Amino acid sequence: MLRTRAIAVAALATTALALSTCGSDSLSTGGSTTSAPAGSSAPAPSVDAALAAKLPEKIKSAGKVVIGTDATYQPNEYLDSDGQTVIGMDVDLFDAVMAKFGVKTEWQPSAFDSIILGVQSGKYDVGVSSFTVNAEREQQATMVSYFKAGTQWVTQKGNPKKVDPANACGLNIAVQKGTVQADTDLPARDKACTDAGKPAINALVDGDQAKVTAMVQSGKADAMLVDLPPAIAAVDSTGGTLELLGDQYDSAPYGYVLPKDQTEFGDAIVEALKQLEADGTYQEILAKWKTEGGAISDFAVNPSVG
Repeated sequence: MLRTRAIAVAALATTALALSTCGSDSLSTGGSTTSAPAGSSAPAPSVDAALAAKLPEKIKSAGKVVIGTDATYQPNEYLDSDGQTVIGMDVDLFDAVMAKFGVKTEWQPSAFDSIILGVQSGKYDVGVSSFTVNAEREQQATMVSYFKAGTQWVTQKGNPKKVDPANACGLNIAVQKGTVQADTDLPARDKACTDAGKPAINALVDGDQAKVTAMVQSGKADAMLVDLPPAIAAVDSTGGTLELLGDQYDSAPYGYVLPKDQTEFGDAIVEALKQLEADGTYQEILAKWKTEGGAISDFAVNPSVG
């Protein structure tokens, strides 16, 4: 079981703000669309003409890249206090990547489990939403690795229900719809429970991570499973009413989601990431969001994963 060092995330927002700005009503319809200059949060990296030449024709002619994202996943991608502008670590980093290509970014909030389909259909040019790279997703799309994180359990402060991740049988466990935690991790744990003749795990699934977090805070859920960066952000942003349980596990790369046939564009994105790492921009952006522990240097198209 591979583990990475803990990623410390500074306090970002109150629960009320997270719920009011990341509500599923505004996201499920894709009604909130944000367009901003690439790299707008920092001086834009210089354009690389060789990379720009490798842009897909649709993006090149439009002068912008349309990105599908689930803006409920603080600190990686979430809505700012205006309820419309998508901000976060993923946003700053991909803005910087696209600045190397000389195109603007247009971030479109979406339900997490519809983003890959949106990329496949052409609704989005790219999906950027803390997607863990796995074999199933690599069958559906081209993925470019840029970060690494694992799964973390979160409970109410003091773990009042005495949750044991190794034996969560019969408990109410919250997860976000369409995630590795919902589709792979929790079902495997539930099967182990029922195979042993123990009570099944009651999975509480919601498409909005802010609502998943709220279920734990209110006591509706005994615990939740989520990637480490948003787990730490949840603890920080809820006034210490939540706590991490144990260590993160199953650390794996995050990947940008591209159409299946765009491996050349993927190779160009890898080169842009290498340039950002070489000039310090990559590290600077991760440091801004206190996510340095997830840094990688082996950026790759469709990396080999277990």
